[in-house]
Amino acid sequence: MILLDTHALLWWLAGGSSLSGEALSRIADRQTRVLVSAVSVFEIETKRRLGRLRAPEGFVAAATAEGFDLLVLDSVQAELAGALEWSHRDPFDRLLVAQSRLRAAPLLTADAHILDFEATAIPAC
Repeated sequence: MILLDTHALLWWLAGGSSLSGEALSRIADRQTRVLVSAVSVFEIETKRRLGRLRAPEGFVAAATAEGFDLLVLDSVQAELAGALEWSHRDPFDRLLVAQSRLRAAPLLTADAHILDFEATAIPAC
């Protein structure tokens, strides 16, 4: 089981050319349960509204069509995200790391802050 960081999800849906071979293999492996967080949905829509991101319409439906499972955000995950002893202030990243830990699903990411902080994170490129 793996959890996709927001950019990894978008890269996959765009054809995967920004992802490493290992990342592509992990996502494509039908034995691997791939999770997409509600946090990523919130992040994409927030950044789209602010004009900071162009994302395909219907990306949630596209993710589920790929066989990815949607992961809800709950109060236990939010509590851990807020309590993480980590100087990184991005709330989306903090929530994804908390979900990754609580679900025992390594986070597939290209974010250096996450890769340096989270021992189980998987490099996306």
